[in-house]
Amino acid sequence: MAKDVLCEVNSCKYWNEGNKCTATTIYVVSRYGKTAANSEETDCKTFEPKA
Repeated sequence: MAKDVLCEVNSCKYWNEGNKCTATTIYVVSRYGKTAANSEETDCKTFEPKA
């Protein structure tokens, strides 16, 4: 399992200094409901906007 998860989406409530993700779990899905061929075909469902 990944030790550190990096994220550049600073509008997410889990984003922290140094592009660190502070979520306890990460949920990534295929964007089009099929097997993804590259990262552009995926979405992070863990994202929540900052309050």
